[in-house]
Amino acid sequence: MAKNYYEELGVTRSATPDEIKKAYRKLARKYHPDISKEADAEQKMQAINVAYDTLSNAEKKAEYDQMLDHPQGFSGFGGAGQGGFDNAQFYQQGGSNADFSGFEDLFGRFGTGFGGGQSRQQRYQQQSFKGEDQHASIEVPVDIAYQGSTQQITLQIPTYNAYGEPEVQRKTLQVKIPKGMKEGQQIRLTGQGQAGINGGENGDLYLEIIYQDTDQIHVEGSDVYLNVAITPWEAALGQQITVNTPAGHLQVNVPKNAKQGQQLRLKDKGIPNKTPGHLYLILNIVAPPANTEEQQHAYQAFAEHFKNFNPRQD
Repeated sequence: MAKNYYEELGVTRSATPDEIKKAYRKLARKYHPDISKEADAEQKMQAINVAYDTLSNAEKKAEYDQMLDHPQGFSGFGGAGQGGFDNAQFYQQGGSNADFSGFEDLFGRFGTGFGGGQSRQQRYQQQSFKGEDQHASIEVPVDIAYQGSTQQITLQIPTYNAYGEPEVQRKTLQVKIPKGMKEGQQIRLTGQGQAGINGGENGDLYLEIIYQDTDQIHVEGSDVYLNVAITPWEAALGQQITVNTPAGHLQVNVPKNAKQGQQLRLKDKGIPNKTPGHLYLILNIVAPPANTEEQQHAYQAFAEHFKNFNPRQD
């Protein structure tokens, strides 16, 4: 039995928009075809994209929830097994004796008063409608927040074909990412969304910016956190060090008796937005190895000078 969209993302129907987004990001990082080693990564990613496209849109989600609660009334939503409008609901067998009253009811939702003796279906077919806006997210290195960049990206965008069935379209785009974008901000690409109906203009594509987390660096809003390795003597004596950061090579004063994990705030050195973020250096004290006899003697002398120091005391 096919999974429903909630099962596809691994969330419950009571999940908040943030929980749905977090679940999608986690699965996208696991199954993205460019990095995943899973055999069915591309098919899985397509299913995840379609599910997220519905559940991240309040209106689509409400319709989908109604379908789940009343499956008999929505036998074709989103393709086989997902509920929606079944063509059998609108046509009777018999070719020329087909009954179009179902279409009358459906198209009547778009209003009346468009002239003459035309049927509602005919009036609808002559109208143009703008395509739906679409949403996607892209991961980029933190350095781009400081410098900006134009990048070529390939996206898998959930869309609908001419029969109203969900499918995933691959798009390759040149995207200009401006300097100073905070994580979660969006870039609007005009006309790159869902195709219009009956000659209507295309919708827009909104790209959410996510900065790549590594063992060394991560972003929270407009603040940047960077792990910096220092020596025991730099930590104990308090010395000036040079640190390579996304904001450039910076001279930083390490305070005396600095502790492991201590954070040093560099004001306004985070993402250079209209209101700049801060850069936090997280100190990681690294002891050098004692590979030679001389180095071992140096550690022994160090131990004798600090023989009363016991880091395991309660």
